Amino acid sequence: MVRTMANTVAQPGPVLRLEPAEPDYLDVLESHAVFVLREVAAECRRPALLFSGGKDSAVMLRLAEKAFRPGRIPFPLLHVDTGHNFPETIDFRDRRVAELGAELLVGSVQESIEQGLVLDPGQGQSRNRIQSVTLMNSIATYGFDACIGGARRDEDKARAKERILSVRDRRGRWEPDRQRPELWNLYHGGVAEGEHLRVFPLSDWTELDVWRYIRRERMELPSIYYAHHRNVVEREGMLLAVSEWVVPRPGEKAEHLSVRYRTVGDATSTGAVRSRAATIDEVIAEIATSRVSERGATRGDDRFSESSMEDRKREGYF
Repeated sequence: MVRTMANTVAQPGPVLRLEPAEPDYLDVLESHAVFVLREVAAECRRPALLFSGGKDSAVMLRLAEKAFRPGRIPFPLLHVDTGHNFPETIDFRDRRVAELGAELLVGSVQESIEQGLVLDPGQGQSRNRIQSVTLMNSIATYGFDACIGGARRDEDKARAKERILSVRDRRGRWEPDRQRPELWNLYHGGVAEGEHLRVFPLSDWTELDVWRYIRRERMELPSIYYAHHRNVVEREGMLLAVSEWVVPRPGEKAEHLSVRYRTVGDATSTGAVRSRAATIDEVIAEIATSRVSERGATRGDDRFSESSMEDRKREGYF
């Protein structure tokens, strides 16, 4: 029998459904951080982004770029400068500020000492704790009602108690029982006269997330985050870089070792780790096997201070 077109019935073909791609988890972290930045810019009168040149603040700066492009970042950058800096981070800080055409404000701990606002801890002693005074002085001088920083909850148990938008009283003190609920990612940016917010868009990120984001974004960082050779002394279980603030004491011997830094702060209390991780993939592989947080491993002010991070936060520490 011959079939004709008249009695041929078209058969339905397969239905093609274009399912949306599952977002990468870094996309989720990024989108939430961008949302927080935009909320703060919209709700707060005079915010500032803390930028020291370290890896976490570098990520915060990239997120701010994304949040407000093609326009400029609508708030200034603030660096609370202890005066005990690694030159690589200051060079990186200044270069990034120039590239973005951003406004950089610097609060100097040395000036706070000279003005009698805080006591000098002494030659070779960490200024990390006393920088809270300089931070609060900068907030008052420039009228900031929000300071945005790169602190993460995985760094310390006290920081795990923080809200994304954390209220500080007129003296900069953190009081856990005054923090506001943040259900369904709803944030309240209002503060009373004299109070301000500390804002933590990276709260839900980990150190490994930060590094994977840096790799994805092909971000530049100060060279000290990668393995390099440096003269160091071992002091109280930490490798401190020999500098004008850190000199070998009797019984200590400077060694030229392959090291890198996991975090950057006051050079008198920030230790390096032995490492040969010279590329970002090698750094990520190294961090993935670490069982100690970067602050716990390399920040002397955290390891040996008589006061806890929570006590210091109650005094105004970021």
